[in-house]
Amino acid sequence: MSRITNTRLIESADGAHAYPLLIKSLLLSAPRYEPNREIVYRDQVRYGYATLVERIGRLANTLAAAGVGPGDTVAVMDWDSHRYLEAYFAVPMMGAVLHHVNIRLSPDQIAYTMNHAEDDLLLVHDDFLPVAAQLVPQVSSLKGVIRISDNNTAIDCPLTFIGEYEALLAASSADYDFPDFDENSIATTFYTTGTTGNPKGVYYSHRQLVLHTLNTSVTLGALDGLGILRSDDVYMPMTPMFHVHAWGVPYVATLIGAKQVYPGRYDPDYLVKLFAREKVTFSHGVPTVLQMILNCEAAKTADLSGWKMLTGGSAPTLGLAREMAKRGVSFYTAYGMSETCPIITAAYLSAEVRALPMDEQMPQRIKTGIAAPLVELRIVDLDGNPLPHDGETMGEVVVRAPWLTQGYLREPQKGAELWQGGWLHTGDVGSIDERNVLQIKDRIKDVIKTGGEWVSSLEIESLISLHPDVREVAVVGVPDKRWDERPLARVVLAKGSDLTVEGLKAHLQTFVDQGRINKWAIPEVIDIVSEIPKTSVGKINKKRLREMIASGER
Repeated sequence: MSRITNTRLIESADGAHAYPLLIKSLLLSAPRYEPNREIVYRDQVRYGYATLVERIGRLANTLAAAGVGPGDTVAVMDWDSHRYLEAYFAVPMMGAVLHHVNIRLSPDQIAYTMNHAEDDLLLVHDDFLPVAAQLVPQVSSLKGVIRISDNNTAIDCPLTFIGEYEALLAASSADYDFPDFDENSIATTFYTTGTTGNPKGVYYSHRQLVLHTLNTSVTLGALDGLGILRSDDVYMPMTPMFHVHAWGVPYVATLIGAKQVYPGRYDPDYLVKLFAREKVTFSHGVPTVLQMILNCEAAKTADLSGWKMLTGGSAPTLGLAREMAKRGVSFYTAYGMSETCPIITAAYLSAEVRALPMDEQMPQRIKTGIAAPLVELRIVDLDGNPLPHDGETMGEVVVRAPWLTQGYLREPQKGAELWQGGWLHTGDVGSIDERNVLQIKDRIKDVIKTGGEWVSSLEIESLISLHPDVREVAVVGVPDKRWDERPLARVVLAKGSDLTVEGLKAHLQTFVDQGRINKWAIPEVIDIVSEIPKTSVGKINKKRLREMIASGER
């Protein structure tokens, strides 16, 4: 892309303030608009935005007393809580870096990420002390540990603590002079796992997080074709706060002063109870978590109408979307990845689509969506050449936006591969239609190449999910001497179902007869199983699934 250099630049008056885009600016509005609107943690803590600001100041003073300064890294191992929200602000506002530790990784992987991030201080919840006791001696950069406890009861732990979180905050001043500094300073880091090698460190600056927050608030709140998160909504995440800043929504909810409900450890029945008790209106989560919500005991008798759900992380099936619609849940899809902060597209419903009966809206609601404001999106061929937006041609999805990670922490070669040709390469295969709607067809590594044709595992999964007896499904390609690869499906059935493999194949044959899929898209092998492996953030783990199939494991 060509650039010009002879533009006229602004000349600043003497004394003019060059206002940096810092996370502390996101904290200004809510205490003005809604000082008493609540931040809730389970049935244990409830306070207003004015108190949130005070506690952020207390946390900053606590961390400073523990030796944390600009450029240091503070690691957090906690469930979704008010404390995590406080760390979202206090740590980067001090000029330090917040490391969102993925508590669902193996101990060896957690130790790797903490050493790679060079963590200086650890905040750890009681539930993770057994793991932390193993890890702390392995992390040479750590200078101290602060205990996080819901009840502060006596424990048997070999670690030495600086103190307990609440006691330390109570003894600290609420006044902290958060400084200005370069908006390109690193604010957060976390680690994304791939198919090979160690987890990769993704990191974001204050500028990027502020821009993503402003953009997401517009995308989710200002567009009539979406409009699912506004200031009077009640927000409860069902995406872990260690996973891409809980999709950045806690920053948005704080910016607009919405009530926030944090559930701690995820339990589907308790989430449904919190939804009813706190009058939750908006949540987000990966499809497997949303399916667990629908299937839990509490949901059988609960009225779920009025619950707005945003899903992403993996493709939702049409079956899940229709089940949501039957329960009165308003269902939308968004798209992004750890490297994109994450939201770069969302399902936008035109006035014509919104006028349709809900069941007829579902195919549009599960599409990957239209690029958010400020986002440039393309599909390209293997040589990086742009492909037509005709809804049929498939290529790799590449993207540009102001908030995308600029590389991987201390891994410049991998960062260069991510940004080959000046576009961030998502590794996803998709198509874009004439209305600018992106539809992800598959991960590049998950596309099934059979007989010279590309078959989307996601499409087969979606069609299988339409059978009312199917609860979960995963489709992968397996080697085939004649066709290169053939699709194989693993299916979890509803309790008590007597559906057979032959019945599933007959179900798929109806879509062949309709011309929606070719006959070779029907898996020759369909295994009915009790569960399907998941990743640390609840997505179907196709890497593990392929390993299980290769070894004959069910």
